[in-house]
Amino acid sequence: METAQDRLLVGRAQQGDRNAFSRLVDKYQIPVYNLAYRMLGNANDAEDAAQETFLRAFGQLKRVRPEQSFATWLLSIAAHYCIDRLRRRRLTWLSIEDEGLSEVLLSDSPEPDDEALKHESERQIEQLLERLAPAYRLVVVLRYWHDQSIEEIARTTGDSVGAVKVKLHRARKLLAQQMSGTDDDRAASSTRIIRVL
Repeated sequence: METAQDRLLVGRAQQGDRNAFSRLVDKYQIPVYNLAYRMLGNANDAEDAAQETFLRAFGQLKRVRPEQSFATWLLSIAAHYCIDRLRRRRLTWLSIEDEGLSEVLLSDSPEPDDEALKHESERQIEQLLERLAPAYRLVVVLRYWHDQSIEEIARTTGDSVGAVKVKLHRARKLLAQQMSGTDDDRAASSTRIIRVL
């Protein structure tokens, strides 16, 4: 993701070139939005978070060091903002096993089988992610949606490599526990989710 051109654009933006910063926004708006969406689970909240991330990045641009990855630095701002927002929101986690909730979440207009399975898997993944603590959700999103290495995740979150490994291990274990112990239909769906992860 990071290129020599990024470093050049960051340098120019640090000198006050707004056009250079706009080009960085164009390049990274989708990864930042995707991270925010996976963390917050809502398109409007993700848009607000992405906008706030870029505002904060612009205000703190002087802090980016030449040897530092701009992408990692930017995703770190987004991740911390999303975690703060989740903490303020004080979400009450809802059980997937709640029949009324399941019926609402699983009732979509009829689609072809493949498309329906894809949407069902996406919904289930979102529901499972929402049940994880924000710190665990963040490492899963960075690892599987942003393909960051353990070391990159550590730089993004500010944790040690060991702490990231522990969080990722616990997150996987929690996801596996959430997917197990269900009926045959859900077990089949869980297999699809594991393939996606």
